Amino acid sequence: MSFHLLIRRVHLYLGMFLLPWFFVYGVSSIPFSHAEYFQQRYGRPQWSVRFERPYHIEAPPGADLRPIGARILKDNGLDGAFGVYRPNERTIEVYRFRFGSATRLRYRQDEKRLVAEDSHARWNHLLTELHARGGFDQDSFLNDLWAVVVDMVSIGIVLWIATGIYMWWQLPQCRRWGWAALGGGGGLFVIFLATL
Repeated sequence: MSFHLLIRRVHLYLGMFLLPWFFVYGVSSIPFSHAEYFQQRYGRPQWSVRFERPYHIEAPPGADLRPIGARILKDNGLDGAFGVYRPNERTIEVYRFRFGSATRLRYRQDEKRLVAEDSHARWNHLLTELHARGGFDQDSFLNDLWAVVVDMVSIGIVLWIATGIYMWWQLPQCRRWGWAALGGGGGLFVIFLATL
């Protein structure tokens, strides 16, 4: 097999392998770009109270919130991937997410009270979760595996682009239109980057 044929095969099969990811990232960009439309059409996510109870945990200002969020989940019989942040000095919010649903725990330090609410994701919320999910900060094999696959997809996309450019360069009759496409896409990107 010649090098040129190898590049063509890599480009072809890599594109087929990456097809589900291109589809997911392409379709899931729509709810991000048109968030106001989806909120008008479907409303904001509806949260139903799972429980509200007295609770106390030490969370001094400036403390690492990750172990605090993990402890809040564990103390209340919950587990899974989560994010934690402090919207103000009196409140800690833990957001436990799955592709199909989410649970939000809001701890009010001044009241020593914890409220847990559940939301069942709508399809547009599911798409944005698929688009944004990644990272190695969760203590779970499957979440880490998802992050590894996302890294592989990112490398695959770069390789797919490189093989496409190589194949384009091998066709002299297409170079003029190729330069126009590269220049148009790159120029538009630079304009947005400089002005937004």
